[in-house]
Amino acid sequence: MRILLLTQYFPPEKGAAQVRLRELAKGLKNEGHEVTVVTAFPNHPTGIIPPEYRGKGFAREEMDGIRVLRTWVYPVQRGRFWLRLCNYFSFVFSSLYGIFRSGKQDLIVVESPPLFIGFSAIVASVVKKAPYIFNVSDLWPESAVQLGLVSNKQLIRMCEWLETYFYRKALKLSAQTVGIVEGLKKKGAAPQDILFLPNGVDTDLFQPRERDKDLEESLGLQGKSIVLYAGTMGYAHGIETALEAADILRGKKEIVFLLVGDGSERPKLEEIARGKGLPNVIFIDFQPLEEIPRYYSLSSINLSTLRRYKLSEGVRPSKVFPALASGQPLIYVGEGEGAEIVKESGGGIVLEPENPELLAKTILELLKDPGLCHELSLKGREYVIKHYSWQRIIQNWLDQLK
Repeated sequence: MRILLLTQYFPPEKGAAQVRLRELAKGLKNEGHEVTVVTAFPNHPTGIIPPEYRGKGFAREEMDGIRVLRTWVYPVQRGRFWLRLCNYFSFVFSSLYGIFRSGKQDLIVVESPPLFIGFSAIVASVVKKAPYIFNVSDLWPESAVQLGLVSNKQLIRMCEWLETYFYRKALKLSAQTVGIVEGLKKKGAAPQDILFLPNGVDTDLFQPRERDKDLEESLGLQGKSIVLYAGTMGYAHGIETALEAADILRGKKEIVFLLVGDGSERPKLEEIARGKGLPNVIFIDFQPLEEIPRYYSLSSINLSTLRRYKLSEGVRPSKVFPALASGQPLIYVGEGEGAEIVKESGGGIVLEPENPELLAKTILELLKDPGLCHELSLKGREYVIKHYSWQRIIQNWLDQLK
């Protein structure tokens, strides 16, 4: 088949969705399909378009043997919600040019959020005379409402109507978590019309490694026990709990919290760390995917946190899988689906959210028990190899589609 992948976000941008979509495109190509990606110029999450794309409205390139068509987008640097809407709709309109330039297509796979890309999907479906699969990685606007990020009732009603419309027009829906699958069913989707495409991990890239001495020296971390958080720093992640735990452990000079990544909350988190004068917290910018294993090699304990809110019950943070694959124990601060995966894996410890005292205590207990850490590490890696390697996930998704 000729398959068009329509998404606002794609590598070289960093993030779980970008990794998953690249793996999906590669998996489809490896199965003999002809894949074309229509996406925006890279700009997420910094809101800065790289110099090589500036001043252009369209660019054609190749990645992993896949044709990638990029169109202009209005970049936003952590702006207000209305500015983000400008960002979303700029791609809705510019993507139409990429769609027209993509040639004949038999199937369209669309990534949401942003929800408004559904407008592009409708046009693409009509122009290409091809059905589309609407891939839902977040129940938007429901999640934004739950987190208090959107409160305008008229906007919420309009978005809910659009959500229903885009879902009904789709040939199939695809979901990232069991919670999203159940949410789609509640919205009227038939079970047989829902595909399952969870996040996974490259278990060859993320595996136990010798401690990276060069990186360790460059960061001044010789002899330190590292608690590593690697991933997006958004409101839903509740990383304040980790900072409060770091404050509790500030007297333990051998323990350092290493936070690698970026997101809407990072400026606030850095301000909190400065305000508390935390000497044991280091922030590192987003790194290329190939560089992240170097940071995992320094880690003694991996960390994933979530804020307490209703929809977190259906969330499985993508950082869980490389954390389990890399050969260190995982502390998962949260509830719901992600917590159940960690428990099932045997590779980590699950804690209630928003309890920094408990987090600090658990970190100390793990560091004092290397035997337990080794046991958790082995179980975690074995589990993700068996259930969450990208090859297995993509093949399962294709089998569902067939």
